[in-house]
Amino acid sequence: MIDRDHRLSVARQAKLLQISRGAVYYRPRLTGEADLTLMRRIDELYLEHPFMGARMLRRVLARQGIFVGRRHLGTLMQRMGIEALCPQPGTSRRHRQHKVYPYLLRKVAIGRANQVWALDTTYIPMARGFVYLTAVVNVASRKVLAHKVAITLEACHAREILEQAFARYGAPEIVNTDQGSQFTAEEFTHAVLSRGVRQSMDGKGAWRDNVFVERLWRTIKYERVYLRAYQGVTAAKTGIAQFIDWYNTERPHSSLDDQTPEQTYWALLPALQGAA
Repeated sequence: MIDRDHRLSVARQAKLLQISRGAVYYRPRLTGEADLTLMRRIDELYLEHPFMGARMLRRVLARQGIFVGRRHLGTLMQRMGIEALCPQPGTSRRHRQHKVYPYLLRKVAIGRANQVWALDTTYIPMARGFVYLTAVVNVASRKVLAHKVAITLEACHAREILEQAFARYGAPEIVNTDQGSQFTAEEFTHAVLSRGVRQSMDGKGAWRDNVFVERLWRTIKYERVYLRAYQGVTAAKTGIAQFIDWYNTERPHSSLDDQTPEQTYWALLPALQGAA
């Protein structure tokens, strides 16, 4: 919008557009090496203890010889898109103007393919920088139906992979997410509801509501991401896609009677078709 070669000064253009002149000259700073290392450690601790907020993380890190302020930890956690998974005032990342839907899975037995899909987003560290991974998981079989690696945390990415899953596998009965702003945005909820699918959202701080996706993140990070320092976004996309393909088709799950998610998905699908 700002034309630096225009006869009007940059200050005048900014005033006409009703934006701050400082915003015109602002250039985002790359995350420093020290912060990237700290974010990696925060991510590891968060996987082990998702109830930890900035205050507790500060104390734990101090015992490990890493001294950092609580506010800086809070800033990094916000950048990573994570928060303590326990009830606290003012910690929700949802947009205040977005509608939040009720949690529909309490006491529901999930035993059919395409009965419930779950979506979530997680932070993925790289050698320099980080990306976000969003995935659609079929809860009954643990199969990853679609996923995307992106450099931003936006509703358009969640909507895109949800529509990919619809195109490949049809529509489920329920889509469950947390209350993140990318899932409460109308762009995403419209994609769900327009298909006649019911929208379900985890209770605030109720990490058990989306535990199957949390287990997937743990598997991906400990079995792939932490073992490789991806040099860039392309390498991260390729590596994660390869792992998810292996996870779906070759990795047996003890909770699935040592079957793979792919085998279990197709085994459970006739039950849904027969009930239709």
